[in-house]
Amino acid sequence: MASTKTQASRHRTTRSSGAMKWILIGAAVLVLLWLIVLPLAVVLIESLKKGLGVYIDAIRDPDALSALRLTLLVAAITVPLNTIFGVAAAWAITKFKFRGKQILVTLIDLPFAVSPVIGGLIYVLVYGAHGWFGPWLAEHDLKVIFALPGIILATLFVTFPFVARELIPLMEDQGQQEEEAAVTLGARGFRIFWKVTLPNIKWGLLYGIILCNARAMGEFGAVSVVSGHIRGETNTLPLHVEILYNEYQFSASFAVASLLLMLALVTLLLKSWFTRKSSHHS
Repeated sequence: MASTKTQASRHRTTRSSGAMKWILIGAAVLVLLWLIVLPLAVVLIESLKKGLGVYIDAIRDPDALSALRLTLLVAAITVPLNTIFGVAAAWAITKFKFRGKQILVTLIDLPFAVSPVIGGLIYVLVYGAHGWFGPWLAEHDLKVIFALPGIILATLFVTFPFVARELIPLMEDQGQQEEEAAVTLGARGFRIFWKVTLPNIKWGLLYGIILCNARAMGEFGAVSVVSGHIRGETNTLPLHVEILYNEYQFSASFAVASLLLMLALVTLLLKSWFTRKSSHHS
């Protein structure tokens, strides 16, 4: 009798758990459809609303191509720099003991806590015409703000935590046993990193690079402050989309936004692939 009651209780619990599972899955799907799928579908629909010819003309516009080139150039510069910094910082934090380690970790996390607009404003206050180094830069005919260097600095600020933050927990979890074994066998310095550390973190490193690249291409706030919105010169794709939308060129703005969407989809596919690879090798 007691066994029958126990089985019935388990059956009710199983049914309740199954119902709750489908309720949660359904709620998650609805939220994703509302917040992600629907806006993305609107971008695609609006970009083609006036026909394929208008779409192609918007993409081939010189200002749009200039914005695309600038976006890719900034990503091509900032991602390798942040990769070098992220690997070095993660290696130092997880493999060595030194004073100020916690301060370094806090500084790495700082861009996550600071608004990108504030990050851009920091560089204006330092390198702008009335900033700390503004007069010296003007005297030597050097431009940082409203030029490529300022955009690169602002993008570096908002993206530099991504690689380091991906690697630090991974390298902490792996410990130092393999590196110590390599030392006992006579390996030193960079050889240990190249032969032991890097193979163990390669998938996490690639994952961090993908996230860093996605943020670099899509950054708006910090770049908007330092760029000056000079059409055809300092506008990245997100800024160009804003300008077109403010000028009521809605189809053109959505067409250019679809370029960012395509770049995001490529990033998502690469991210998913690296995640599977990382899970397979863990």
